[in-house]
Amino acid sequence: MNAPHKPAQLSVIEHFINGRRVAGTSGRSQPVFNPALGTPVSEVALATKEEVDAAVAAARAAFPAWAETAPLKRARVMFRFKHLIEQNHDRLAAAITREHGKVFSDAQGEVVRGLEVVEFACGIPHLLRGEYTDQISTGMDAWSMRQPLGVCAGVTPFNFPVMVPMWMFPLAIACGNTFVLKPSERDPGPSLLLAELLSEAGLPDGVFNVVQGDKLAVDSLLHHPDVAALSFVGSTPIAQYIYTTGASHGKRVQALGGAKNHLVVMPDADLEQTCDALIGAAYGSAGERCMAISVAVAVGDVADDLVARLVPRVRALKVRDGMEADAEMGPVVTAQHRERILAYIDHGVTQGADLLVDGRKISVPGREQGFFLGGSLFDNVQPDMKIYREEIFGPVLCIVRVPDFASAVKLVNEHEFGNGVAVFTRDGAVAREFARHIQVGMVGINVPIPVPMSFHSFGGWKKSLFGDQHAYGMEGVRFYTRYKSIMQRFGNPLTKGAEFVMPTAK
Repeated sequence: MNAPHKPAQLSVIEHFINGRRVAGTSGRSQPVFNPALGTPVSEVALATKEEVDAAVAAARAAFPAWAETAPLKRARVMFRFKHLIEQNHDRLAAAITREHGKVFSDAQGEVVRGLEVVEFACGIPHLLRGEYTDQISTGMDAWSMRQPLGVCAGVTPFNFPVMVPMWMFPLAIACGNTFVLKPSERDPGPSLLLAELLSEAGLPDGVFNVVQGDKLAVDSLLHHPDVAALSFVGSTPIAQYIYTTGASHGKRVQALGGAKNHLVVMPDADLEQTCDALIGAAYGSAGERCMAISVAVAVGDVADDLVARLVPRVRALKVRDGMEADAEMGPVVTAQHRERILAYIDHGVTQGADLLVDGRKISVPGREQGFFLGGSLFDNVQPDMKIYREEIFGPVLCIVRVPDFASAVKLVNEHEFGNGVAVFTRDGAVAREFARHIQVGMVGINVPIPVPMSFHSFGGWKKSLFGDQHAYGMEGVRFYTRYKSIMQRFGNPLTKGAEFVMPTAK
């Protein structure tokens, strides 16, 4: 929704280009809501193509000097940035809760998971080391190096306005690239705080830029000839569009898409531990996580006991304004997203699933206009139902009953998404078979949300990832650099005259 005139009481969230905040010139803007209140708290400027071009131009101009900066000096900027993130930890978390709605403790955890990538990027001198072979042939040496790409861009989602951008730009910048971030227009405020902290850490002007905006800004980045690579996290249809459009314009692209994450409950599972895991993983952050568990697969005769334990736990969820200390679940991000989730719940009822807990009619005292939903729990969900096939991205958990382990594996493997999955069992042989044969990118064994630490890498399979490299870790270093191989010799006495055969070691 565009607002042609901004109310005087609302501040405007601007762009950040070449080291300073820049007011939008398009005349287009969009309200940014506090989801717990259901009212706008600010407005965000929506960039024009010319403003995107200005950000890319600033990044391009800054690239040569930054790429020539020693990796150790780039790492020192990351160390200072790390320190500033730690100092502003709660300030960032409060900004997340204010615009996204997740509970404050969850927002604090989001900042930490982003900070871990900064910590990994601090080791960039080691991570960029190449390989060297002396005397690969007589009088000849060979070595390899990794070099930056140029201007990189990131298009990030509303559900993690700090963590997901920090999955991208710290490594990109540490590798010697410059960066243009296009954050979600639903909660864009934290992006400016990150930009200012980077400047305070000593990052040169133009190395990191932020353009606020919508599809126009995204398309401008995808089509811009000076953008060498683009990272994206969001829904699968948009991820596929980003990947195909960017690749067709010669860009390196990693596009992380949607998910339908299953948690397989074996008959021997510790049900108290399993229920704790399901409640946190399904309803934490109101289900607005790409790694949220949205399907519990009950194997054999465990289903009835599992359901009996889950129903009272879901009903007892403490749904509050995210800044309240006892809140377990906050609102969803917008009124439109709330309506979308409600439509999915209606579909589930219409198609015959058993709605055991109905979260549609919750009201939070003092926050009656907020975008709240309670937890919903479906049983006897079938694989052909819309609520099973599609990503709901809300506080809705579906229980699917299967007769045995093989059926559970088959169910998971046949789904079009392959982002995350978990199995809860006491049987090591079952766990091993599950890990080896499940066709999903991230697997948890008695771990409901198996998000890798920063020194590993994050990414799914199938329609959950478009591109060759996962995010952060060494996969991130490989994505944000290109490999170069060098062979060298001087005055080799074995070389006499022209050689017309394929070179071989001598």
